[in-house]
Amino acid sequence: MTRVFVFTNHKGGVGKSTSATNAALGITSMLRRAGAANSRVLLIDTDSQAHATLITTGMKDYGTDNSLYTVLMSDRQTAAQTLLNSIVQSTWDENLHVLPASPMLEGAERELMGVAGAPYRLAEPLSRIANRYAAVVIDTRPSFSLMTEMGLIAATDAIVPVEPRYLETVGLMSVIGKINDIRDGWRQPNLRVSGILITKMNNRIRGHNHLLTELKSHSVLGNLIMGVVPANEAVSYAHQNHQSIFDYDYKSPASKAYMQFVAKLVYRILKGGA
Repeated sequence: MTRVFVFTNHKGGVGKSTSATNAALGITSMLRRAGAANSRVLLIDTDSQAHATLITTGMKDYGTDNSLYTVLMSDRQTAAQTLLNSIVQSTWDENLHVLPASPMLEGAERELMGVAGAPYRLAEPLSRIANRYAAVVIDTRPSFSLMTEMGLIAATDAIVPVEPRYLETVGLMSVIGKINDIRDGWRQPNLRVSGILITKMNNRIRGHNHLLTELKSHSVLGNLIMGVVPANEAVSYAHQNHQSIFDYDYKSPASKAYMQFVAKLVYRILKGGA
């Protein structure tokens, strides 16, 4: 079964899109270097702001006939083929493919609200084409909206990016609880909270160090930490240039941290590790 990693948190500005896009590229690059028979990765952008789409394709004006919106509004019988037709190749790597977001996703949520089976409108067509890819990465919006529910229902592994700030850390258990509610409520036994990714860590800030220590010692959350990405201006510069952190500055602290994180995801893909 193809692993589907969804990056989610109801808080904005925690590095979800940065983490999802760099993880997607890192997976395909690492799989290729490992000699994997299939190193293709599909990145799905479910956020109407389309940040992940913009930095990986150089465009964000996808619309009614070439985006995730197209898939969600199509007939169930043709949705899988519509999904395939809507995928574009990333400018980052020929093996990184993107299902673009569209500003029209805001309207799609209103149109689909109350429609029978609406939360499965991504999971169903994706399940029919996912075996073409070594992995799928889903970026979500900063809320538990219908669109985010669709991403979670389609996923096998939920990754929660979080900043080492008080309110962010306190809210982690509620985020995990919401993911588990979706797993149980929509009967998705394959979905699990697989990891927490600490982002924008600044070792010079006493509060950051204190909260990270608290998080590591937590009986539940401590075991879920998959990586710590330092605050690094290279990330912002990479965004401005529509580049991955690896291509912009592979020696930067953030690049090294993301590659260590990606290595853990690739291990799960190749070995089926927990």
